[in-house]
Amino acid sequence: MNSKKILITGVAGFLGSHLAEKLATIGHEIIGIDNMLGGYEDNIPKNIKFYNIDCCDLKEVKKIIKGVQIVYHCAATAHEGLSVFSPYEITKNNYLASISIFTAAVDEKVQRIIFCSSMARYGDQKTPFTEDMKPKPVDPYAISKVASEDCLINLCNLNGIEWVIAVPHNIIGPRQKYDDPFRNVISIMLNRMLQGKAPVIYGDGEQQRCFSYIDDCLDCLIPMLDQKNLNKQIINIGPDEEFVTINKVAEICTNLTGVNLKPIYKRDRPREVRHALCSSDKARKFLNYKTKTSLNEGINKTFEYIKKRGIRPFNYNIELEINNDLTPSTWKNKEI
Repeated sequence: MNSKKILITGVAGFLGSHLAEKLATIGHEIIGIDNMLGGYEDNIPKNIKFYNIDCCDLKEVKKIIKGVQIVYHCAATAHEGLSVFSPYEITKNNYLASISIFTAAVDEKVQRIIFCSSMARYGDQKTPFTEDMKPKPVDPYAISKVASEDCLINLCNLNGIEWVIAVPHNIIGPRQKYDDPFRNVISIMLNRMLQGKAPVIYGDGEQQRCFSYIDDCLDCLIPMLDQKNLNKQIINIGPDEEFVTINKVAEICTNLTGVNLKPIYKRDRPREVRHALCSSDKARKFLNYKTKTSLNEGINKTFEYIKKRGIRPFNYNIELEINNDLTPSTWKNKEI
């Protein structure tokens, strides 16, 4: 294996920290950056060079990207539902941050950029979502992700730089931020239940999702580093065998925690996609993808992490920019 110098954004976050640790362990030199908005300090791997900077700070990014060959852009303010009510903060931390990273990478003439997008790109089209579908984003978060993809392709194709777009399903596992009231439904439920509180569900709970355990996701992301036939590919990552409703997720969390409280049902969140399910056929073809960790196992490992690290109060660290009759009361009144 040829050792590479790799920049990973969002390295204090859930996905970025796992990816950095794994790549460093197998011999790569890792430069990690994070503004600490959506991560934990103890997530940052000890065997990397860490910079506490914002991806939007192009001048600082240009300073630390010298000599980097590969970029994994994992950083995002991945608050899809909240983006309807805090569109400025969410799109700034997704689109503008992405453009800053891509600009610095292109200027440094890196070999390849791997961009972690979102299945929100597909919107509410017929499922299962496949990579050949035209994106139809339905909220500001998804719009910012698709716009970032378009700019990545534009800049890379112009400058002869390889690109790969990874489209993860909902990832779960240890190190996921569980005190964020706006995202990560499973972690929110588990943190609440460990405090003796009932799970909160928006709508009727019959929304369908797939959840991917972090290790299964890494098995796909790591080959994207240099696998030749992945250049200029968009690839869904995650299981397509185990669709689950949010009601079922609440039931699994109840059985794990032993907190047998009926869910609290709230009004539907605006723009929430009813069924978000992706096909993993392309990942199987290009990456020999296999789901190794079941949903129950993944939730259990997430539960054990939160229990060991300790329950935490929810931190409303992103302001509501639009506060009206459509804004969920859970956020307006800090009910989570």
